[in-house]
Amino acid sequence: MSDAIKHECGIALIRLRKPLDYYIKKYGTPLYPINKMYVLMEKQSNRGQDGAGLANVKIDVPAGSRYISRYRSVENRPIVDIFSRVNEKYRSVLKNQPDKFKDAEWLQKNLAFTGEVWLGHLRYGTHGKNEIENCHPMLRQSNWRSRNLVCAGNFNMTNADELFRKLVTLGQHPKDQGDTVTVMEKIGHFLDEENQRVFERFKGIYDNPALSDIIEDNMDLQRVLHRACRDFDGGYALAGITGYGSSFVVRDPAGIRPAYYWADDEVVVVASERPPLKAAFGAKFDDIKELSPGNAVIIDKYGEFGEFNIIEATERKACSFERIYFSRGADDEIYQERKNLGKLLVPQILKEIDHDLENTVFSYIPNTAEASFYGLMEGMENYLTQWRIDQMKGGNVSDERMEKIMKFRPRYEKLVSKDVKLRTFITNDNDRGEMVAQVYEMTQGVVRRGKDTIVVIDDSIVRGTTLEKSILKLLDKLGPKKIVIVSSAPQIRYPDCYGIDMSKVKEFAAYRAMLALLNEKGLDYMKEEVYQETLRAFANKKSHKSNYVQKLYNTFDYEEVSRKIAEILKPENLKAELAVIYQTVENLNKACPKNLGDWYFTGNYPTRGGNRVVNKAFINFMEGREVRAY
Repeated sequence: MSDAIKHECGIALIRLRKPLDYYIKKYGTPLYPINKMYVLMEKQSNRGQDGAGLANVKIDVPAGSRYISRYRSVENRPIVDIFSRVNEKYRSVLKNQPDKFKDAEWLQKNLAFTGEVWLGHLRYGTHGKNEIENCHPMLRQSNWRSRNLVCAGNFNMTNADELFRKLVTLGQHPKDQGDTVTVMEKIGHFLDEENQRVFERFKGIYDNPALSDIIEDNMDLQRVLHRACRDFDGGYALAGITGYGSSFVVRDPAGIRPAYYWADDEVVVVASERPPLKAAFGAKFDDIKELSPGNAVIIDKYGEFGEFNIIEATERKACSFERIYFSRGADDEIYQERKNLGKLLVPQILKEIDHDLENTVFSYIPNTAEASFYGLMEGMENYLTQWRIDQMKGGNVSDERMEKIMKFRPRYEKLVSKDVKLRTFITNDNDRGEMVAQVYEMTQGVVRRGKDTIVVIDDSIVRGTTLEKSILKLLDKLGPKKIVIVSSAPQIRYPDCYGIDMSKVKEFAAYRAMLALLNEKGLDYMKEEVYQETLRAFANKKSHKSNYVQKLYNTFDYEEVSRKIAEILKPENLKAELAVIYQTVENLNKACPKNLGDWYFTGNYPTRGGNRVVNKAFINFMEGREVRAY
């Protein structure tokens, strides 16, 4: 993605199903769970580089002993920072008391991060400062072990304000209004109520010390999660550990945010993606299960687990951006889907270049568009196979012509290289544009000046800023007669409110193009009409009923908006002709049939809060307010 955006977060949960001594004897080290968690988190570092966190819970420790450990970091390499600190504890034992290094009983009595339940988190902050307090896992503490809660998630709630008010109505005094705190406190509130319910059931039958164990054995986490999650509006994969060692991961009813799990007789593991499970544990992709929308994986304090329904599932709308860009391409399904995205663009590209493959050079913007590029070239080869057959059918083909037909191949080169070591820290927009240009290098000598067309595929175009300020200018220096920028994703028209940092509509290239078209065609009055409609909707508490901004886009056809985007992004003094091609929504859904969540492209939001957010974003735009819509 040439325009970097912040997105998603990553979660990783490991539950050891055997005593620590088992892993020491089998694997020769007490670091087995630490090493596995490190791999899980590093293999998901694509999902969060603003910060990281790690929590560990020991099960059945005596009173007076610490049983919850947690480290969080916002250092430059937060995962490395956290695990270096954890490993330092073990190195100290190995150095000063080497005879205790493989003594499981001694380690669990004397050393932190030796428990059975592990929860890791990778943070991409969509809002809020990048401070340690904003890093997960979050901790809700109590002197009752069963009331403690460690919580982390990949989520955004559209109704955080409503959740906050409900907590206040319940008599709580939350320390923050953000959705992270309100979500944890909501689950914590019903965890408290479940504790009280079980306490009332068994008090008088058991004495208080024994009653604690009875409470833990009879807690109904499925009930807790149902009561907590029924008020949530958003996309979420929420993970938690109770103080007594039960744990869970729950997924939103539309399946917007991803979660996968795998288990054998040694561990139960949950992660945001499949490849980390394969990398850490050698799990076969076919054995890794996707957590169903509206369900939770619940693991009790004894290591027994199951998948349970929490909230009735709605129409599945798993985030399509996971397949286009966010998730690791090492997942075989995702890799094939990205290739298909490129392959399905072939007809549009051939039309744009007037089928002149002889004078066209294909390339891609590194590095996440690489798989789509391979699919595009495979699609071009398929087209040429049929072209060759058609040429042969004409008959009377000379040997010279035959040889030319058989040898002809589409031309492709790596035109754009990115220096990942060169980072830009400048905040001034003018200076940043110049610095960003230095990140990219162009391959010289492969484009015939004034004769060739360059076709470059990107996985998506959000704002188009990097294209406009650097890439197009650099490509133009190669001397092509025409530049065609291809997006393997459709036009991003609407804000996301379920985890991606795309909340201000005026930043989108498609939105700017739509506004320009309204102005050109004398339709500016429509903005005021839609503005008044949205104001009435909020006044009548019906802002969730409809996405009023769709009316503005529906005034123009898809290709008309693409042409206007090309005009807007074209730098001054660009010599080459410029065209921009976007994937169609129909082909996106064809390529990624399991992830049909396409609200940022279509405006069809899967929850009530989505319409409220897009309508609020439009009001903010009309009133000139530079704030988030949720």
